[in-house]
Amino acid sequence: SSGTLGRGFRCGFLGMLHLEIITERLRREFSLELIVTSPSITYEITRMDGTVEMVYTPSKFPDWSEHNAVKGVREPWVTVEVILPPKYVSPMLSMLHEHEAVVGETSTFGDGRMKIALEMPLRELMRNFFDRMKSISSGFASLSYELMPLRVADVVRLDILVADEPVPAFARVVSKARVQEEAERAVHKLHGILPKQLFST
Repeated sequence: SSGTLGRGFRCGFLGMLHLEIITERLRREFSLELIVTSPSITYEITRMDGTVEMVYTPSKFPDWSEHNAVKGVREPWVTVEVILPPKYVSPMLSMLHEHEAVVGETSTFGDGRMKIALEMPLRELMRNFFDRMKSISSGFASLSYELMPLRVADVVRLDILVADEPVPAFARVVSKARVQEEAERAVHKLHGILPKQLFST
């Protein structure tokens, strides 16, 4: 429950397709205006005193002002295999760079398909990766992934304020290099969704 946004639900889904089906049915069958927040990733926080804790929601992630109390942060990574036609490899490699992927070997199948092996942070896989992959490849690409051990992460918590009040549901953990971009995108989207009549100027 939020004093700014009202009541909401924290739900778990079986994947992005399951999420899209549920949200689309809610929109069509009940005419609801939905605000869907990002999925949460588990982070391992090591404090300066040596204690280790697992953070399951971005709102519990240490604030940047507390960085002196944090020795390190680790995040889950995944190994990914992408299979696609050769003509889409070049734009796909450009997108993989944007998602902080470490590209390994590529191999060619006999039926006009290629496989790209890569490693990337799980948070980047959840950042609209699947939709962008399908868009770039005109729907021909497919992927499979497996979880890897945790690795050191260079991330911070991004808080979104609505009416000068932090909204925990909008908090997210992002790469330091992309904080400004992510903040502007979120604020621009909320500006078009939230009714101005709810807030005093």
